[in-house]
Amino acid sequence: MESNSGVIFYRSDVGMSVKASPQNVVNTQMATVIGDSENYISTIEHLLSAVYSYGIDNIRIVVDGSEVPVMDGSSASFCMLLDEAGKRTLGAGKNFLIIKREVEVVDGEKYAKVTPSLKPTYDFTIDFNHPVIAKQEYRFEFSKKGFIEEISRARTFGFLKDVQYLRSRGLALGGSLENAVVLDDHKILNPEGLRYKDEFVRHKILDAIGDLSLLGATVVGNYQSFAGSHSLNHKLTKEILKDPKNYEVRALNIQNIQELEKVLA
Repeated sequence: MESNSGVIFYRSDVGMSVKASPQNVVNTQMATVIGDSENYISTIEHLLSAVYSYGIDNIRIVVDGSEVPVMDGSSASFCMLLDEAGKRTLGAGKNFLIIKREVEVVDGEKYAKVTPSLKPTYDFTIDFNHPVIAKQEYRFEFSKKGFIEEISRARTFGFLKDVQYLRSRGLALGGSLENAVVLDDHKILNPEGLRYKDEFVRHKILDAIGDLSLLGATVVGNYQSFAGSHSLNHKLTKEILKDPKNYEVRALNIQNIQELEKVLA
């Protein structure tokens, strides 16, 4: 990959390349989907979350179908693959997107926003009418090490009644206890239980990191959300980019990066 190529997905079965960017998002109903109505790539957020957290800016990802493998429903497997592959430094400076002023998108009581900060954080709250989930809050101060330890293993989750409905429509056919936390009306159905006591809200942060990575640079600022979603995250990225006064993109050389990485370490 050349400098400033960005994250490029390639579907080998149809010979299609598509860049991971807000402009190329075509669906956010159940996952983040890029491409077009005929040829698309779905569920990119878990892989992108790992790629972003590993500080990788330029990568070509080849898939042979319309969906990134869900693995175990988290980013953990992708972290292992990135560790095995390794990475190299290119000639150009690394791009950072510095949030200059508050940007917010709202949907009823739900919202997602970013505010200026030199220490990137992800602050998420969820509130489900379910005895196992209920209200959960988590504040994550971003770093690669923190991502691996605190966020990467948090799995996606869903409700049995919703899975049954989706399967009746020919959707979510691959969904199982192997790649998601599944709940009925009262309890978790996975025999192994949870990986973190607040795994649900941590996975929402995992999703948000992946969704915001479509901005194409390391984000320097605070992200905060209540009951956020892929849809709200996508709207937030578009709202940030709508006005150049909201942000500044700055390319830093290796010396500057090392200084900033002391903050992000």
